[in-house]
Formats: sequence, structure tokens, C-alpha cells
Amino acid sequence: MQQLGTKCVQAGYRPENGEPRQVPIIQSTTFRYESSAAMGKLFDLEAAGYFYTRLQNPTCDIVAAKIAALEGGTAGMLTSSGQAANFFSIFNLCSAGDHVVASSAIYGGTYNLFAVTMKRMGIDFTFVRPDATEDELHAAFQPNTRAMFGESIANPALDILDFELFAKVAHEHGVPLVVDNTFPTPVNCRPFEFGVDIVTHSTTKYMDGHGTQVGGAIVDSGNFDWFAHKDKYPGLTTPDESYHGIVYAEKFGQGGAFITKCVAQLMRDFGSSPAPQNAFLLNLGLESLHLRMKRHCENGQAMAEFLESHDKVAWVNYPGLKSNKYYALAQKYMPNGTCGVVSFGVKGGREAAERFMSGLKIAAIATHVADARTCVLHPANATHRQLSDEELVKCGVGPDLIRLSCGIEDAADLIADVDQALANV
Repeated sequence: MQQLGTKCVQAGYRPENGEPRQVPIIQSTTFRYESSAAMGKLFDLEAAGYFYTRLQNPTCDIVAAKIAALEGGTAGMLTSSGQAANFFSIFNLCSAGDHVVASSAIYGGTYNLFAVTMKRMGIDFTFVRPDATEDELHAAFQPNTRAMFGESIANPALDILDFELFAKVAHEHGVPLVVDNTFPTPVNCRPFEFGVDIVTHSTTKYMDGHGTQVGGAIVDSGNFDWFAHKDKYPGLTTPDESYHGIVYAEKFGQGGAFITKCVAQLMRDFGSSPAPQNAFLLNLGLESLHLRMKRHCENGQAMAEFLESHDKVAWVNYPGLKSNKYYALAQKYMPNGTCGVVSFGVKGGREAAERFMSGLKIAAIATHVADARTCVLHPANATHRQLSDEELVKCGVGPDLIRLSCGIEDAADLIADVDQALANV
């Protein structure tokens, strides 16, 4: 069996004799066929192929197959953004009147998607602490609960999700566990090995790694038995009249039903399709993912240790520190490292945090994270500014929190930059 590093470079695409060595960019909206009958089979999902890039495109499918191979899943798809991936992963399971249990320690944009926008669509969410007890998790479930959601490493709180506990509770209630695995990537974290059923990614982050494209991905483990809970998932286990009565779980099996429905219905109707050019750029990033993640983690660890000993730093949150409350879970689920993101607070609160960021010379203030270049953000003033103070506390994002994403530069230069910025606070 190939190792992850080999899969980063080779998986998803194997050119035949005389074909392009690099993944080709199929920059075409449509595809030609010799007969209407041949195209009709595609529209009936009776044959594999392409007819319109809004649904599927060869370049995008090659890269999706690579990500599925990295995660150890049975099927995968790309979306136009990580936000679209999280929306699709839940909406593919839920309808108006349904309910989802979600960790409260998630990216602010995802929290807003769930708590505001999807609530307007008639889907309710109950948010639970990522370190909730088993009894507390059970108590959050309702008869109409259809999914459980969390982040492997919360952005930006850096809480570690206890996969086995969340999966145990989810499965006892007959629902799948969906996890956003963006921060550790499959190089450092393998959620399917601990009971997770569906994984999402913002490929904009470490997978791309160079700030060149916005994208998302969804991967199905193929482990959740839809027919065992058929009353909860009629969209997967009963005929879809928009595709001539196809029953996805029957036609495409346990390993293919979820992604096929996601493409055939949601991509068809919402159109959150990735550009082939973006998929090509993403693939270039994936080829070095295993190398970059090692350096990101080394720099993150060095920075966290430096900050922990600095007298102008109020607190440091990094799962690689032995003092961190999630250190044991990080060692269990991500023994080779977590990510390059460090959260910390500068003594003096919000104003001190802003002065610190203004003094940085290498790290750039940017609404981005998980990039080859170091960047820094004050979430309460940016990605999470739509949340109330109460919601910020629930998400683990205080007004003094700084999210520092360590790139792959020399660690000594990054630490020197942070040190001089702190000297002016």
C-alpha cells in the first residue's frame, strides 16, 4: 500500500501511453457526443461521463480522487469553497424540519452558516462544547437529528475534537459524524480511522498552501449504512423523481451514494462548482503537502514554546504544548503534529493585540490562514466580527485572541519578528 507522501504526488491520475504527464486542464463548459442516446444515459445516471462542467469536470474529478485517496475514502468531490463543502455535507442529509448537533468551536463563517442561514431554511442546530461529556452530547440529540458536525482542529480556537466519543454518540443515535479536517489535513489526521463518516475541507488552506485558489472538498468514508436508517434519509433510500426514480443507496452502494447525490442534486441546483484551473492549482499544492505540513508543524511548535515563555503574552493555545488541555487528544489523534496555527493573547487585551499586529514585519495581516507565508489575524475584528460577545465566548474566541499562522519560512526569523513586535506593546 502506498504511503501518504506518494499519494500526495501520484494519486488520482495515471497517464496512459502518450498522455500528458501533468494533470490536464479541461477548460470546457460542455462535452460533445455522437448521439442523443449516449447523452441521455448520462442524464439518467446510467453511464459515467461528462456533459456540463457545473456538475462534473475531468480535471476536478482527478483532484477529488486524490483527496479521497489521501483520506482513505470511497468517493470525493470538489466544491467552489470550503463553505460550500460544509453546506453541501449537511444539506445533503437534512431538509426543513430536521436538526443537527454541532460543536460550538468551529470557524465563524461555518457557525453563521448553521446558526443563521440554514436556520432560515428550516434546519435547526444545537451547539455543544467540543469537550462536552458523553451525557451532554446525548442530551443534545432530538428525534429529528440527522447529523453531527465538528472540526478536527477548531479554527481559530484550536480545540481538538474527540472523534471516538463524538462518533460513538452519533452512531448510537443512528446519524453520521461529519468533520471538517482542514487544519491538520489527512497528512496529520485520519478521521475515518476513528469512526468519522464524512470529511470536508477548505482546500484554500494547507492543501493549496500558496493562496492561489479558493475551493472545498467532501469525502465519504463509505462506512455509514444508509439503509439501516432509511427512515431518516429518504433522499438516499427512496426514489429521486428528478432522476427517473433512482435510489442512490441502491444504485451506487454504501460507498458512492452520498457523493453521487451531492453532485447530481446539490451541484446541479446550487452550482457551487470549482473551476478546472483552480483544481489544477490545488493539485500542485497537494504534491508538496506532506513536505510542507512537517515544516508548518515544526514552526508552530517552536513559536508556541517561545510565546509561552514571553512575559508580554497572557496565554498560549497550541495543541503541541504539554500544558495544553488538548495535548493528550492531539497525541492520540495527531501524533505527527497538528498544524502551524498558534493562538495567543497579548497582555493588555484588544488594543495591545492591535498594536502587536501593526508592528509585525514578516507576518502579514491577512484574512487567510494555513499558507506557505506567515500571516496573522485578530478574529474578533475580522472573521468573527459578526458574532456577539456571548457567541465569541462560546466559540472560544476572546477579544484578545490572535491567530498566528506560521508559514514555512525559517523559524528563527519568525520568532525574531514576533519578539520585536511584542517589544512595542
